[in-house]
Amino acid sequence: MSFQQSSTKVPREQRVPKSRVPDQEKNRKSGRRPREMAAAGPPTQPPAPHPSVAPLLFLLGKWRGEGEGTFPTINPFRYGEEILFSHNPSKPVISYTQKTWKAASGEPMHAESGYWRPTPDGSVEVVIAQSTGLVEVQKGSYDAENKTVTLQSELVGNASKVKQITRAFKMVDGELSYVVQMATITNSLQPHLKALLKRI
Repeated sequence: MSFQQSSTKVPREQRVPKSRVPDQEKNRKSGRRPREMAAAGPPTQPPAPHPSVAPLLFLLGKWRGEGEGTFPTINPFRYGEEILFSHNPSKPVISYTQKTWKAASGEPMHAESGYWRPTPDGSVEVVIAQSTGLVEVQKGSYDAENKTVTLQSELVGNASKVKQITRAFKMVDGELSYVVQMATITNSLQPHLKALLKRI
């Protein structure tokens, strides 16, 4: 008995379609790179800062360090601190945020945020909102060459006992230090806080 191959043709609708290789697989096999993986152009440079904030560029960045506080009506204390000065190149201001924590335990303490606006005549205007509900409007001066800023409160809002606050910042050898003085209804203006911070 002999067997012969059938010459019957398989209907077109029953034929198994050939698998189609995805474009990425084709590119891999052929050695071609997909369009989205084509070589990118040169990296773009970050936009230049707003000209108005140029004198205070030394403040920009994140700073961390330790400080100590004292006042006649409280016990002395030590704290850790982090300050961030940031800038949107389209705006003539510097954003400011600060937070502190107990040096021994890390427990959160004070926090505040606001804006610094330097002016061409060497003055600077600052608004600060504290986590205690107190609000400060301060004015002062800066020295771009010596990297110092001195501020004095024009208004201390929502504070029945605090009458005046001054702040003095100075950068020396890459470290930022400050001294805060405060006056209340019972105590004249005197040192309250001081800290030394390093850029991180």
